[in-house]
Amino acid sequence: MKKVLIFDTDILCAYFQIPNMEDCGPLSDRWTKTRIDQLIAKEEQEKTIFVLPLAAIIETGNHITQSSGNRYAIAQQFAELMKKVANAKDPWAAFTEQAEFWEPESLKQLAEEWLKNVTQKLSLGDVTIKAIAEYYAKIGCQVEILTGDQGLKSYPTDFTPINSQTKTKMIDG
Repeated sequence: MKKVLIFDTDILCAYFQIPNMEDCGPLSDRWTKTRIDQLIAKEEQEKTIFVLPLAAIIETGNHITQSSGNRYAIAQQFAELMKKVANAKDPWAAFTEQAEFWEPESLKQLAEEWLKNVTQKLSLGDVTIKAIAEYYAKIGCQVEILTGDQGLKSYPTDFTPINSQTKTKMIDG
């Protein structure tokens, strides 16, 4: 069974060492660049597919633009990652797999799902990440969302895949 690792914004910010966002997650379980590097290396060896959601791209880009320090150097590194995703360079999944989420019917469903979660203070970006996780789970992948965000981790994790009884699980962070 293919394994998919979906990257959340807070992990990307820590990975790219955006000033004042160099780590994430609760104090008892911090995600640092070192920890993220170790996980990425392990998952690459296991042939895990990495997914970079559009929401995480936009949010991370905004954080880079608004950060102090050498924004341009961080932006260059992030732009290189975006190019890898665009070219589906292993281990990154082709970004085109997310295109269906931006079609009219999917966008309407996303709006409804977001409305159901807005009172719980779950962001629109988090709802899109959840939708991406559900998509991969439904096609039979084992899915993990790499996040330090407690709100995102509060989403239900028992999606029903088409061809297995796999459960989506969040990586604690």
